[in-house]
Amino acid sequence: METIARSQSTTEPDISASSDKTLIYRQSRWTRLTHWLWAISLFFMLLSGLQIFNARPQLYIGKQSGFGYNNTIFAIGAENTNAGPRGYTEILGRRFDTTGVLGWSGPAGQETSRAFPSWATIPSYYDLGTARVIHFFFAWILTTTLIVWLVASTVNGHLRRDLAPGLDDLKRLPRDIVDHAKLKFHHTREYNTLQKMAYGGVLFVLLPLMIITGLAMSPSMNSVLPFLNDLLGGRQTARTIHFTVMVLLVVFFVVHILMILAAGPINELRSIITGWYRTDPSAQDDKTTERSA
Repeated sequence: METIARSQSTTEPDISASSDKTLIYRQSRWTRLTHWLWAISLFFMLLSGLQIFNARPQLYIGKQSGFGYNNTIFAIGAENTNAGPRGYTEILGRRFDTTGVLGWSGPAGQETSRAFPSWATIPSYYDLGTARVIHFFFAWILTTTLIVWLVASTVNGHLRRDLAPGLDDLKRLPRDIVDHAKLKFHHTREYNTLQKMAYGGVLFVLLPLMIITGLAMSPSMNSVLPFLNDLLGGRQTARTIHFTVMVLLVVFFVVHILMILAAGPINELRSIITGWYRTDPSAQDDKTTERSA
């Protein structure tokens, strides 16, 4: 998964004067702009979201929550023990000691009870109001950009041409899995099957689901979209799904960065910053690489 966005432009810069035919214009300005807007938005949404989560560091399934219900599936907290205060993370009733990272953290001698540590939140100090302002601001940037991208990609054929897996892609899936496991990468204009499936999962499943669950948690949206809460199983269930999607996006980001490093970071970063990408020499003989991006 070398880069998250493929060029949507139908016009490619003239490189006929260059003798290096392996260098192609792969990412359009629009693709690169949306890529970085999403990256920046998700960064601030993640850290401000962790600050918001600190206000109530428990997740539930169902429409109710509180001491009178037994539907907690995840919790981060601190407790007093014979060894002093200890932080813990509880998942489906199983408790783990996470002192120093989750539940109880801070400089030596100044530790406090806090779900996520100060270095992982925006703001670093507890300020729910500021965190909500930052979170919603970048959420609207992400949502607007994604909607515009989806419409434009449908109109110009980018979705059908570059992201929708075809029968041939599915046939190549076992080979792609083996190649990735061996860290063997093919630098071509086209995405491989794993890339299409990963990017499609993020763009058409995870991001829309994050937006929908975010709207469901907003009391002001209840009058506008009253069916969302019922559709998702209640506000507490929507919050749990929202948090789970965040974790999956973080996992995607980690794998994405690892694949960039393994596939050649200079080439991959140049592609998403300048648009220019160096392909394998053998790829120039493949007719599929001659298609317009």
